[in-house]
Amino acid sequence: MAGSPTARRRRLSIELKKLRETSELTCAQVGEALDWSGSKVNRMETGSGRIQPSDIDALCRFYGTSDEMREFLKSLARQAKTRGWWQVHGGTGVPEWFNIYIGLEQDASTLRQYQCELLPGLMQTTAYATELHRTGAHMSSEDIDRAVRVRMERQTLLTRPSAPDAWFIVSEGAVRNVIGDRPLMREQLERVLESTELPSVTLQVLPFDSGSYPATGSFTMLGFPDQGDPDIVYRDGITDAIYLEGEHHVREYTRAFDGLRAAALSPQRSSRLIKSILKEYAN
Repeated sequence: MAGSPTARRRRLSIELKKLRETSELTCAQVGEALDWSGSKVNRMETGSGRIQPSDIDALCRFYGTSDEMREFLKSLARQAKTRGWWQVHGGTGVPEWFNIYIGLEQDASTLRQYQCELLPGLMQTTAYATELHRTGAHMSSEDIDRAVRVRMERQTLLTRPSAPDAWFIVSEGAVRNVIGDRPLMREQLERVLESTELPSVTLQVLPFDSGSYPATGSFTMLGFPDQGDPDIVYRDGITDAIYLEGEHHVREYTRAFDGLRAAALSPQRSSRLIKSILKEYAN
């Protein structure tokens, strides 16, 4: 079973939608049969509302599910109410739309990320992350500290025994762009090289002379160990994020990532490039 509350909530929504679609009914028809509104059924299937155990019982009776399935769904509903470690920080430092991503990231078995402007958050130093938050948004010092603490704690994901298979592609511009000052960047690039030594991590740099490539912005693809949890594509902005789960979206982003991987330097050549930039900082 999925480990984080966010993943449990998503799995519950997926299972409820599958039950309705197997019954060949619309949300409105299910709602009418149970004396609910169709929008309530829709909220349950999109994870946008709390689901009570009594609601699970009513749906399972209506769909004619087994006792085992009913208990499984009720267990998901109960565990979806718990709070993840990242949610205790709260506040504007960790907005709700990013809380959702962290919850999914905690359960991912594969992680594919392309960064065209910045180095990956899972590889950032405290100083680099702090500088980004200080210059990128109007945040209080307390919220900046909160956001950076969450980012640093997220990085334990890459060193745990069940670390996801993580593959990062970053543009050469992200590697060369000086955030803060040169000493800060030297420390940051050394951290990137340290991260690439982890058995679960692969890093490629997309060089300036790579020509055209199939991407128009940063994105992350998350895969999950349970076949019942489909892959998801995540893209964020300044004030919100989008989550794409449709087969078409996942297929096209997978194709784009494969194209980026082919255009980028090999992991070995990428490390050599980063080391050459570090030598420039030493001069």
